[in-house]
Amino acid sequence: MDAQQLQAAAFQIILSSGEGRALTQESFGLMRQGEFEAAEKKLDAANETFVQAHQAQTDFIQAFASGEEITMDILMVHAQDHLMTGMAMREVAIEMMELYKRIN
Repeated sequence: MDAQQLQAAAFQIILSSGEGRALTQESFGLMRQGEFEAAEKKLDAANETFVQAHQAQTDFIQAFASGEEITMDILMVHAQDHLMTGMAMREVAIEMMELYKRIN
């Protein structure tokens, strides 16, 4: 995997993760309004975008595992940060949904 391919993978991870994070953030507003079904749909859509990001991540990990030399750069580190924080945010949102449901 050359530098250009790695950069493309990083941008795909950032793009997909950012979309997933935005959808997760939207779900919080829906939860506060008691619109749990709509919030769940947002979280499902967020999960789909995180799966896309994870696939881009998996592609370069598989290349590394098969012996290709991968040079990590700050862009890929940034992409990984976006993915992991977005996925963690979605997990917290799922737990918060249960709390909001109990309150209502």
